[in-house]
Amino acid sequence: MTDAFSQAITEGYGFPDPSLVLGSPLLDGKVASTAHVRVPLSMLNRHGLVAGATGTGKTKTLQLLTEQLSRVGVPVFCADMKGDLTGLSAPGVSNAKIEERSKATGVPFQPSACPVEFLSLTGANGQQLRATVSSFGPLLLGRVLDCNDTQQSVLSLIFKFCDDKGLLLLDLPDLKAVLTWLTNEGAAELKEYGGITKATAGVILRKVIELEQQGAEKFFGEPEFDVDDLLRVENGRGVVSILELTDLQDRPALFNTFMMWLLASLWRELPEVGDVEKPKLVFFFDEAHLLFDSASKAFLEQIEHVVRLIRSKGVGVFFVTQTPKDVPADVLAQLGNRVQHALRAFTPDDEEKLKATARTFPRSAFYDIPATLTSLGIGEALITVMSPRGIPTPVVATLLIPPSSLMGAIDPAAVTKQVQASPLYRRYAQAIDRESAREKLMARAKESEEVEVPQGYPTSRAPRREEQSTAGKVAGAVLKSTVVAAIGRELIRGVFGVLGLKKPRRR
Repeated sequence: MTDAFSQAITEGYGFPDPSLVLGSPLLDGKVASTAHVRVPLSMLNRHGLVAGATGTGKTKTLQLLTEQLSRVGVPVFCADMKGDLTGLSAPGVSNAKIEERSKATGVPFQPSACPVEFLSLTGANGQQLRATVSSFGPLLLGRVLDCNDTQQSVLSLIFKFCDDKGLLLLDLPDLKAVLTWLTNEGAAELKEYGGITKATAGVILRKVIELEQQGAEKFFGEPEFDVDDLLRVENGRGVVSILELTDLQDRPALFNTFMMWLLASLWRELPEVGDVEKPKLVFFFDEAHLLFDSASKAFLEQIEHVVRLIRSKGVGVFFVTQTPKDVPADVLAQLGNRVQHALRAFTPDDEEKLKATARTFPRSAFYDIPATLTSLGIGEALITVMSPRGIPTPVVATLLIPPSSLMGAIDPAAVTKQVQASPLYRRYAQAIDRESAREKLMARAKESEEVEVPQGYPTSRAPRREEQSTAGKVAGAVLKSTVVAAIGRELIRGVFGVLGLKKPRRR
């Protein structure tokens, strides 16, 4: 190692704790095991990007960051597309490669597990997550339904009508009932709003039915997930909330839009904290390209808006994807911490992506960045992070340390056992159904002797409240503190059109 390189590393990455250790510097094939590349804990709400070709170690980097954040008391939320991250709940197992990597980086391997909460959009592999249609908002729902501009405007009109009339849209049958009513008996009530055509309403109804067939009927409803449950700390360690998505790999729109709903909800509910010693929560978007593919201009603007502002709420956001080009330029500009694994240039298109990626890094006196990007091995990366002074550190090739938790999946039976033992299981396992838009519109129709109940009204519903189990009644009591208890209270649609209200925070 040259003196100039050693000095650059010392000055660029020699900031004091609290910080996360990523690995040791690499130069000309040699590892500086006495020096370490770090990221300051206070700078993790400046957001970040973990990128690289398939098989280069992105998931292990996500795992490394997650377990170190948990260790210092920072809760983490991340999506698990392949089931790989379930290993965070179990201590790692040493082997020859791990011992070799530990010796090379000068960081002893100490197996340890994280406190983990498994979550699911279908209830198959974790705590059942739900959001009401009302709180989800027209913009995000339009994204899930793949609506065009006309259909999106109709959804916005319907949400406005329901907000004004006190009609709660709790689940998809509520939405279908409103669409049916407003294109039949209730058409006159829409005159002041502009009205909708039966053709457009019919298209939206078909899209809603398609969404139900994908399993979304389990996701939309009550009790709604409380974002405070993502901010738990147990025995000084941040709880890692893992959204299990192995059963939704072919339905990316639903889980990505849910995660944006979650970000918008956090932005709305968390207090302003400014610069903090450590973040309140760090969020990982895995397979981030799925979030941005075919997104509308308005949707991208809202993503940029939330990413830019949520920093002041103490929340960090990391996007995990193959190349920086997968992330829109305005969003990429907000990502101060960069971990770039190897890229491969097998085609002219790959070559263009490589050049574009190289241009996003600060210039380096020690590395030919395009050449380095193609020569990095598994578990190696080019890194630049934000220093405590808010200045990008010099680019450095890094040999990353191995995660201390299990690098692989645990037995599905162990996941099920952890889910059922969680304090969240009693709160979210039982679905709740109460009076909402559908029941009110049915009552209106029955009160009029001249009008028959349209055949389009959905008839399949969850058990009525009086038929629910004891667990359901307990969950019903929880609703008093949730967003859907908004009847007679101020309704506010902020970022993304997500529903908000003034509610007490749980302690």
